[in-house]
Amino acid sequence: MTAVTDPVIETARLILRPTAMSDFERWCDFQSDPETTRFIGGPKTPAEVWRILMTCAGAWSLTGVCFFSIIEKETGQWIGRIGPWFPHQWPGKEVGWSLHRDAMGKGYALEASVASMDYAVDVLGWDDIVHTIDPANAASAKLAERLGSVNRGPGRLPSPFEAARVDIWGQTAAAWRENRKRFV
Repeated sequence: MTAVTDPVIETARLILRPTAMSDFERWCDFQSDPETTRFIGGPKTPAEVWRILMTCAGAWSLTGVCFFSIIEKETGQWIGRIGPWFPHQWPGKEVGWSLHRDAMGKGYALEASVASMDYAVDVLGWDDIVHTIDPANAASAKLAERLGSVNRGPGRLPSPFEAARVDIWGQTAAAWRENRKRFV
C-alpha cells in the first residue's frame, strides 16, 4: 500500500487529522482515566502515552494508516482518536474509536466514525472493515450497530493483546455504501 500523506477530514463539528505533538497533554489526560481506557488496555503513564503517540505518528508516516486525532472545531481541543488501523497480524482492517470523557455523549463518535468509514472505503479502498470490541463494551457495540456493522463473533488479537476478549464486528465496503446513506 502506498502511504497517504497528511489527510485531513472536516465534518460539521470536527477535524480529523494525523497525530501531532500538540495532542500529547490531552492524550495523557485521556489515557490516565480508568473509565475511558477500561476497554483499551487500562490507564497509561505519560511515558507509555508518548510511545503510543510515536507509534501513531510512525504508522501514519510509514503506511498512511492510523488513528486520526479528533479535534473539536469550536474549541480546537483534542477530544479523542478514531480511524483506520491495521497492525501486523490484526484480525482485519479496523476502524476503531476512543473519546476523551468530556467528549462523550455529544454524537462525536458517530460523526467521526462515519467520516472514518468513508475514508477507509473511498480513499484507502478497503473492501472489509472490522471493529474489535470487548463484549462488555456496550457503548462501542451500539455505535458499531448504528454504523450497520454486525457482530461476527469472538476474535483473537495478536501478542501482546492475546488475553483481551473481543468480538469482531464488521461490514463490507458494499454494505457500508448502503449504510452510509442513512447519515447523509
